[in-house]
Amino acid sequence: MAGTDAEAGLAGKWSRLRREPVVGLINAVVAIPDGLASAAMVGVNPVLGLYTSVVAPSAGNWLLGTQRMQIAATSASAIAAAEALSAYEPSDREPALMLLVGMIGGLLLLMGVLRAGRLMRFVSHAVMTGFLLGVSVTLILDQFPQLLGFSAPAGSALVKMFGLPAKLGEIHLHTAAIGCLALAIMVALGRTRWRNWGAIVALLVPSLLVVLIGWSDVADVGSQSEIPSGLPIPRLPDFGLFTLDLAASAFAIAVVIAIQAAGVAQTAQNLDGRPASVSRDMTAQGIANLAGSLFTAIPAGGSVGQTALNISLGARSRYAGIFSAIWMVAFIALLPQLVARVPMSVLAAMMIMAGVGAFNGREALSVWKTAGGARWAILVTFVACLLTSIPIAVGVGVLVTMVYFVGSSARDVAVHRLIRRADGTVEETAPPARLEGDDVTILDVHGSLFFAGARTLAEKLPDPRSAIEPVVVLRLRGHSPAGATLIDVLDDYADQLAEVGGALYLSGVGDDLADQLTRSGKLDLGGSVHLFQASPSIGASTRKAVADAIASLDD
Repeated sequence: MAGTDAEAGLAGKWSRLRREPVVGLINAVVAIPDGLASAAMVGVNPVLGLYTSVVAPSAGNWLLGTQRMQIAATSASAIAAAEALSAYEPSDREPALMLLVGMIGGLLLLMGVLRAGRLMRFVSHAVMTGFLLGVSVTLILDQFPQLLGFSAPAGSALVKMFGLPAKLGEIHLHTAAIGCLALAIMVALGRTRWRNWGAIVALLVPSLLVVLIGWSDVADVGSQSEIPSGLPIPRLPDFGLFTLDLAASAFAIAVVIAIQAAGVAQTAQNLDGRPASVSRDMTAQGIANLAGSLFTAIPAGGSVGQTALNISLGARSRYAGIFSAIWMVAFIALLPQLVARVPMSVLAAMMIMAGVGAFNGREALSVWKTAGGARWAILVTFVACLLTSIPIAVGVGVLVTMVYFVGSSARDVAVHRLIRRADGTVEETAPPARLEGDDVTILDVHGSLFFAGARTLAEKLPDPRSAIEPVVVLRLRGHSPAGATLIDVLDDYADQLAEVGGALYLSGVGDDLADQLTRSGKLDLGGSVHLFQASPSIGASTRKAVADAIASLDD
């Protein structure tokens, strides 16, 4: 009986996983053009993108919390890496790439160990949308020169955009024709059920056409770099290439990878019901990049496109990504000469399509229509991507997120007056501008009371200065420990009440907040300030505070 149960369990597991090798094969085929194009955009040997498709999922997919996520090269990290390596001579770019990817891996691993996934929720959707839009536009503009066969204008993405018309006279017709053909194939097949194969067809047909026509003046992968067969021997990075700018770029790229993967995790829920862990995904991506740095891979993270492909093909576990790495090893061993014949303009066309695919205008319009701070967040981050480098844009995005969060928290603070009616119900009304003398006013507070929020609370509290012996019961139920600003605000308000013979009663105070208020030693507890801790019965501490306040007025 036990043997039968074990056999049934193995059979069930096999039935669930038998599709993974097939999914991995298709994903590996699709990853060939993606990997080549991403590495070409970084400015290194395109075959390094194929190494990434082997090493990253092999090392990282085992540990993913989001089981169907595919760790691979991404356009956002590739364009950021290209900017980071642009300061190095061509001969130093691959060694510098190894160091860059190693630092990215170390930072992601540290983020995962420190459970920094919890911080991803504080990156606003508006900031992330603006950043991805900026990366998309930058990606497209960066690839036009290679698509059309002319030298790229120097400067930021916006400078390149305005500099393109002056370069149109330098277009290389053969290169442009092949690149535009690849674009046309991907656009045409993208509207059919064969859309997943569009990149493969766009890779093969123009490459074959160049050979048949004999356009030897079209630059190909082999003319740019030597294409080795098999994987390289692992080696440590050259730490002598370390600079603070490279470290800053590594941090920015790690943040980009972490944020993008967190977004992927939301769309790739685990089939076994286990919740995805963003921190665990960070750890997995960190290990993937640490391993990749030993094999000269480019930066890798949770890929939107390849994860979506896994899901659409019916992948059920992390093994689909691992099988794709196994298949890619075979392709690298068998296809080095074919890779060498791929025109560079075809790879540029693929990256342009990746940029177009990532440009979510509908989502940007939706964010814009929400108005308010979201408009500023998306606009500032988008413009930063066009005018500056990716690391600076990430820093601007983080700063905008912080300002947006603090501003929103301050604006969301609301104060309501609670009035108990004769029928026992409690009515919520606007607080009075000024307190009445010899009376108890009950106020309920909503919103965050950290620094800016605490100052907003101070502005919304009724003025006690014209009243005689006013008493305020401030209900703080549900508020976690606040900062020194809130304590200062409460102390100032209590002093104002005490000056006219009044007092401040704090009700619904949780254990942690009560401990913080007591330890601060700033409030005159038992004098002008009275503390009533929260109980499981909602409203009980407030009723006690009101009864005590009324009794004090009667004395």
